[in-house]
Amino acid sequence: MLLTADTLLTGRELLRPGWIEISGGRVGAVGTGTPPRAVDRDLGLVTLAPGFVDTHVHGGGGTNFSAAERVDTATAVEFHRRHGTTTLIASLVTESPENLLHQVIELARDTGDGVIDGIHLEGPWLSTVRCGAHQPTLMRDPDPAEVDRVLAAGAGTIRMITIAPEREGALVAIQRIVAAGVVAAVGHTDASYAQTRATIEAGATVGTHLFNAMRPINTREPGPVIALLEDPGVTVELITDGVHVDPALYRHVTRSAGSDRVSLITDAISAAGMSDGSYQLGPLAVDVVDGVARVSGTPTIAGSTATMEHQFQFAVRHSGLPHEEALMAAVCMASINPARALGLPDAGLVPGTAADLVVLDSDLTVTGVLRHGKWVIEPGGAGSADSVRN
Repeated sequence: MLLTADTLLTGRELLRPGWIEISGGRVGAVGTGTPPRAVDRDLGLVTLAPGFVDTHVHGGGGTNFSAAERVDTATAVEFHRRHGTTTLIASLVTESPENLLHQVIELARDTGDGVIDGIHLEGPWLSTVRCGAHQPTLMRDPDPAEVDRVLAAGAGTIRMITIAPEREGALVAIQRIVAAGVVAAVGHTDASYAQTRATIEAGATVGTHLFNAMRPINTREPGPVIALLEDPGVTVELITDGVHVDPALYRHVTRSAGSDRVSLITDAISAAGMSDGSYQLGPLAVDVVDGVARVSGTPTIAGSTATMEHQFQFAVRHSGLPHEEALMAAVCMASINPARALGLPDAGLVPGTAADLVVLDSDLTVTGVLRHGKWVIEPGGAGSADSVRN
């Protein structure tokens, strides 16, 4: 299948006009100018970009991954696919040891079957002081036996675990996590700068939703934010939904740390794509008013109702960069960086990578989604394109 478009963003360069050849579900070749043979489809005045990679998402379309039921997982995945997410890591919140183990076992099966692309444990080894939308009574220290049980239950499908550096046994746990080939992340923490530095030295390489549920910066105690930002080996997550992070702060982070060290995430819950109302996030009740989710009866933000499509649009529109530079940076943050940070297969539209792409109109609205060389949403609304030549 050979496609052409006004603009092609590969993740490395911007081609205008651009063409991409797809065979066997993978990218065969890309280029600019005249295509090498007859075109199967000219998509016109659109932008082709790598499919979005969401490494921190709890649910969507009315369902949560913590339900640990195939139908719920598939519903949430389908919702996010329609908004451009071609690679999705299912996130779990703090739960009891029994429930957590059950959820990991079920989602590991879903990962093996290709429904999702892995698991992220956001809890239970977090700080009660910075609990956010987690049940503090269920938070606990990372007991080595529990860490080993959970890792074993995941059978290689757990991609990332968020942990608070100040918890008793956190450094040992991080060493175990990293030794198992899992990414260790710092988040939901009241740690000092020194504690965070020690965690990074022990192997942590990701900052979970920077600024949120994290000790703020103080002139005499920089805390985790500065420790994470100043280390070149750390990738920091940002929730660019217009609620969690102010545009000015977003610009500051991308300019100081560089867009190659930022991953855009949704942190979406079941309410994503749904109307205002009452929802559940793990064991906690959540109320959504004007699209903003909060722990019921509190001012605490409880994840987002956004999609990666929305995050990408925010990243471009609030970057302060010229449009083409903003597009290039947003592609890195929405696709390339999150895949790299979690050791996922290379994202990007370059020869040899999976043929995962999004079609964006002039407003950066997703009008088409291709995953593994097959249309999830075909531009023009024709539905599945399994019959298209490839």
